[in-house]
Parts: sequence; C-alpha cells; structure tokens
Amino acid sequence: MTEIKLRDEFIKLGQALKAANLVESGADAKSVILEGLVSVNGETDTRRGRKLYAGDIVVFNGEQIKIED
Repeated sequence: MTEIKLRDEFIKLGQALKAANLVESGADAKSVILEGLVSVNGETDTRRGRKLYAGDIVVFNGEQIKIED
C-alpha cells in the first residue's frame, strides 16, 4: 500500500494516481478514471477531480493508495 501525505486539505484523484506513480501523466490518469478502472473507498469513481481526504483508500490495477494527514 502506498501512502500519500496531504499538504493541503485534500488531493484530487488524478493527482493522487500520479503522486503514487501508478500513471505517467494527467492524461493517463484521466483515461483510467473515465474507463472506470479506479475505485475510491470500494466504489468506482469516474471523476478525475474527486477530492480525496485523509482516510480515503484508492485502488487501481491491484494497487492501494491511502490518503493520510
């Protein structure tokens, strides 16, 4: 599991995928999110701008990202 520390109140879903090195670019992030390949807290989310807060869990391609304060 990859942990991402928040610098602000939240991080957007596309940014989190890039920060965890699960995608190479914002365009890649947009693509996999819109294809429904990313879940947040167990539910598929197709919003690249989805705000993630401490405690949220993102899953993509078998990899987990945990958002922390």
